[in-house]
Amino acid sequence: MTTATAARRWHLVTGVVAVTALVLQLVLVVQGGGVLDERSEPGLAVRLGRLVSYFTIQSNLLVAVAAITLARYPSYDGRWWRALRLAGLVGITVTGLVHFVLLRPLLDLTGWDWAADKLLHMVVPALVVVGWLAFGPRPRVTLTEVRRALIWPLLWLAWTLAVGALTGWYPYPFLDVDAEGWPRVLAAAAMVTVLFLALFAAAYRIDRHSRPAPSWD
Repeated sequence: MTTATAARRWHLVTGVVAVTALVLQLVLVVQGGGVLDERSEPGLAVRLGRLVSYFTIQSNLLVAVAAITLARYPSYDGRWWRALRLAGLVGITVTGLVHFVLLRPLLDLTGWDWAADKLLHMVVPALVVVGWLAFGPRPRVTLTEVRRALIWPLLWLAWTLAVGALTGWYPYPFLDVDAEGWPRVLAAAAMVTVLFLALFAAAYRIDRHSRPAPSWD
């Protein structure tokens, strides 16, 4: 098996798992299930709006787009493509780490809800990180890409806090200003921001110092 074939297969599996997890979570929400063990059951439109507001869902969407593209073209490149791939890589890593440290102890999920949770927060992050380390493509990370990739999480945080202030709903407990207060929320946001910056720095160093990926066809 050539390296290009192995890369295509890995990215294809990653894309299929990410899409499967997203569709499964969507079906569960349409059927009335909550996300992250929510206790309230608002109308369908509100549930769908909340679903796409989760950082987990958005990071998995970015991963799905990148993985499906790389399954066809393992050495794909482009100015904004690099930022999208980097944002997905770092975003899904943050998704897995934050879920494991902060959210997992709060959840009591069973059945398909448990399966969707594990796929979105554990399986997909592992596939993405291993795939990036093994197959790249690289070099793709510069300081310009880091700045562009940072736009998404910063906008997400600002939007989440603004919507929460207007509606009283926050996607994650550590961002709930009503329950935690602004000092604790800002401290949590600062810690997650530091985590983002550390992961971007790690991605930059690994990309710069690793062997360049071949120019696959």
